[in-house]
Amino acid sequence: MLDRHSGVALWRQIEDSLARDISNKILRDRMPNETELATQFAVNRHTIRRALQALESRGLVRIEQGRGTFVQEEMIDYQLGRRTRFSHSLQKQQLAGQSRVLQTKTEPANQDICLQLGIAADSHVLHIEALDIVDDRVVGVCHQYFPLPRFQGFEAFYCSQPNTNLALKAFGIDFCQRKSSRISARLPESGQAQLLSQTKFQPLLCVESVYSDADSQIIEYGITHFTGDAVQIYLEAETF
Repeated sequence: MLDRHSGVALWRQIEDSLARDISNKILRDRMPNETELATQFAVNRHTIRRALQALESRGLVRIEQGRGTFVQEEMIDYQLGRRTRFSHSLQKQQLAGQSRVLQTKTEPANQDICLQLGIAADSHVLHIEALDIVDDRVVGVCHQYFPLPRFQGFEAFYCSQPNTNLALKAFGIDFCQRKSSRISARLPESGQAQLLSQTKFQPLLCVESVYSDADSQIIEYGITHFTGDAVQIYLEAETF
């Protein structure tokens, strides 16, 4: 309930009330719309809009034109290390992560994939497309490319346990390390925006990585597009 005689502006009281509900996990994901909140607090929409703008300036919500207002979840630290993957960062933060395989296929490798994997121009690769899901939220779209014929049949191991390190071990590869990574930001394609439940105007964090085995043979080239409001890259001086 609002105290209309406290001397504190109504929008400020609403801001504080909504901030408490966000902190206590009462409000999650999409917020009620302005009309619903105006009815709830018995004020006009302008007052609600000012409260939401104040919450956005505090980093507690994000306002997406045409979609509504969403609670801003805590950022996930993705620690780029020689022997670490995204799954390791999730485990360290005690977050529930999983991969959902969308498709696997054998296809001709384009010029960039051939260059990254160090394979001939007429080579084929195993392509695995999957979603990275954290606490039931899709945070990334991942494309992994494995050289053939070495990885013929690898998809069976991956689909049975969608975790790259576990699948590699089951396939007989006990050692895997990051050879290089490239990080960039870009706007999503329409299909990516749909999979990540975001607008096409919200930038993605793109992480491209090359991995090698114990003999320094390149075994994987991966490209993951993370939603920019969920994942941040974490590096330490001694990481590499």
